[in-house]
Amino acid sequence: MYAFSVSVSCSYEDAIRRVTEELKQEGFGVLTEIDVAATLKKKIGVERRPYIILGACNPQLANRALEADPDIGLLLPCNVVVREEEGGSVTVAFMDPVAVMALVEKPEVHELAAEVRGRLEKVRDGLLQ
Repeated sequence: MYAFSVSVSCSYEDAIRRVTEELKQEGFGVLTEIDVAATLKKKIGVERRPYIILGACNPQLANRALEADPDIGLLLPCNVVVREEEGGSVTVAFMDPVAVMALVEKPEVHELAAEVRGRLEKVRDGLLQ
């Protein structure tokens, strides 16, 4: 698996706000917001349910990763997806940094990935409260 997720009992907009707040509590900021539904509508005329990719970054952890391997930026930031499901429920999915960083053959990167995953799991768990 390359991701873990949670279903939240709030609106799509509230889920984006809540996950952004929870990320901040763990030292992450949102660097990018890609509104996939709007982009697909504009570019190819396809209608999709609301779907956004948030590019989350913890500057201290990103710096440590870049010190370990300058090319690791190809695997950053940590993407978080908020999507509305059929029927109106909302899912928040997190990229699993342990799975992704397994591509890098450096033990210090694997340790860092485990730390990042732990923080993202706290974000996930905070959404359940």
